[in-house]
Amino acid sequence: MDYNAPQHQNKSPKSFVAALLLAFFFGSLGVHRFYVGKVGTGILMLITLGGFGVWTLIDFIMIAVGSFTDSEGRPIKN
Repeated sequence: MDYNAPQHQNKSPKSFVAALLLAFFFGSLGVHRFYVGKVGTGILMLITLGGFGVWTLIDFIMIAVGSFTDSEGRPIKN
């Protein structure tokens, strides 16, 4: 393991498929954000119903293209 490498180069242990499916089916409730450890924004999504759908759509696209990260900044990729 290269300890000098930036933290974002490490892949998240969270499942890409699970995050994508959670965002698709329960995105407006923020379940995918709770799954990756982003509890604060998960609560905000729950309160606003996923930013009235806009925030949910953006997160779904970010997960699909591989630019969504977990709570430690590691990308969730397939």
